[in-house]
Amino acid sequence: MTSDPDTSTASALDSQGSLTAGVSEAEPSAAGATAPVHIGIIMDGNHRWAKKRRLPGAAGHRAGAKRLREIAEACADAGVRYLTLFAFSTENWQRPSGEVNLLMDLMRHVMENDLEELHRRNVRLRIIGDRSRFAPDIQRKMQECETLTGANTKLNLTVAVNFGGRWDIVEAARKLAREAASGALDPDEIDESHFAEATSLGGLPDPDLLIRTGGENRISNFLLWHLAYTELYFTEAYWPDFDATHLTAAIAEYSQRARRFGRRS
Repeated sequence: MTSDPDTSTASALDSQGSLTAGVSEAEPSAAGATAPVHIGIIMDGNHRWAKKRRLPGAAGHRAGAKRLREIAEACADAGVRYLTLFAFSTENWQRPSGEVNLLMDLMRHVMENDLEELHRRNVRLRIIGDRSRFAPDIQRKMQECETLTGANTKLNLTVAVNFGGRWDIVEAARKLAREAASGALDPDEIDESHFAEATSLGGLPDPDLLIRTGGENRISNFLLWHLAYTELYFTEAYWPDFDATHLTAAIAEYSQRARRFGRRS
């Protein structure tokens, strides 16, 4: 799925596909730190959160699902324009069937119970990833969510499900290959900006800040194309514990970093 561009935001891509293509202009947050325009989050640690409390893994996933809306609202209040969450990867299908079924039920629950509040708060919801493997009712609900919130403008919330960074790059390459084969696109004209536009986040600025909860220090096949110059922030806090205070700390550290994009100044 390719997202629509937001014309009120600094251009996501320059005409030459340069190193700064996709770079956004940060804005001051309510807390005084410079808020990133676009934050990505790998929501990790649900199962370990539950294990630490001697609870079943399902309890961790439920606690993590409850955290999603709070963080989305905190991002909007901080001045963040785009939030992209890694909710379910292509590799997650390899987990035990009981856990996968629970995650599907939680997906239904969130869409059914949190959507109205997100809509009331002027949040636009997009869902990226390969939807074909999901049950028909989940696919219908995804479309309903996007339709209902399509005109909202305060926060653009993108949720990645059945998504992988390598899958995204392959899909973009296939799209461009089909256009070239049909004669609609000259292969010699393909540059970084063309390729970026063909990805799932086409038209959006690259993430300024990627947060990963749960203590792991890797990006786990998330937005591989888009993270080239993204600032990385790793926290030991498990996702169910990651609240607005943790988010403020991440933004504060981000605001102290010098982003040079390969330049000296």
